[in-house]
Amino acid sequence: MPQKISIITINYNNIKGLEKTIKSIIHQTENHYEFIIIDGGSTDGSKELIESYSEKIDYWVSEPDTGVYNAMNKGINAATGEFVIFMNSGDSFYENNVLEKVNPLLVDEFDIYYGDNYKVKQNSKRKKTYPEKLSFSFFYSSCINHQATFIRRQLFFDYFLYNEKFKIVSDWEFFIYTICIENRPSKYLKMTICNYDFTGISSKKDNKSIADLEKKIVFDKYFSHFTEDYKLVSEIKSKRIQQILYIKTFKTHWKLFKGIINFLALFAKK
Repeated sequence: MPQKISIITINYNNIKGLEKTIKSIIHQTENHYEFIIIDGGSTDGSKELIESYSEKIDYWVSEPDTGVYNAMNKGINAATGEFVIFMNSGDSFYENNVLEKVNPLLVDEFDIYYGDNYKVKQNSKRKKTYPEKLSFSFFYSSCINHQATFIRRQLFFDYFLYNEKFKIVSDWEFFIYTICIENRPSKYLKMTICNYDFTGISSKKDNKSIADLEKKIVFDKYFSHFTEDYKLVSEIKSKRIQQILYIKTFKTHWKLFKGIINFLALFAKK
């Protein structure tokens, strides 16, 4: 029996991106899903756009919120599906049959299913792939993409909803906690799930310092007993890699230099 999937779309004053996302969702060949839109009280016509597609939307609201994670939590609370996936305004499913291919794979054995995505900017599109096994070392410097991840909705009520005090890393906190501390089983879907609009707040370099600070709070809260040791090991490993690269580069340059010398020597003999 197919699982009911709740697709949650968060939007604020991004009417162009919102319509792109709506069309991607309603054109899915698998229809065993519910579609939820949480709009933050947009003033750019987004509300009117939502109203024009209201027959295709199971639940929507347009009202002020306190931030993206407050809006995402509203979506989780409104959802009734076994699994949720966040496809925010500007994001889109990679193909029209993504849900058709994924749904048969959603079984009771796993709680989090994650796939690949394309990070899309105005003039670029880059594929992001993920490891088959998720570990602390992976989450230490990376994260799975929530636009490409199907999460068993009950996990949010077994543990916690997204931390609304954070601006950037609440989804990362949720994943590292449920997977690395609670050992909830996850599975890698060897397929591309979405085109991820890589122009949002978390993708901007100027916000890296905010993300780093929020991550430190999470590390200190859950992993304080070994984070510093792990950081030291990571730094040593990084330095060793740099040394190896330096040696390889030196050898390459030395071979090139010797080749030039030999060539000049032959030319001088003539």
